[in-house]
Amino acid sequence: MLAQMKKRSLGFLLCGAMLLSCVAMTGCQVSVGGQTLPSGYFIHDDIQYFPKGPEFKLSREAAALKAARSEAELSR
Repeated sequence: MLAQMKKRSLGFLLCGAMLLSCVAMTGCQVSVGGQTLPSGYFIHDDIQYFPKGPEFKLSREAAALKAARSEAELSR
């Protein structure tokens, strides 16, 4: 009975140690006070850069619609 109890407690201890090591090896991203704090691997992350563009994304489409409307008015 005592040997079986030792085996069980050793198993729980081993399982807990493996769980703790898995948690320690993974990076976690957490939000504290409105700040997003990086994970442990933030140095290796690729940087995403989005260049500044026009505020109105459909400027060419709007110009084409305006030209089509003006052509339609002229053909009347």
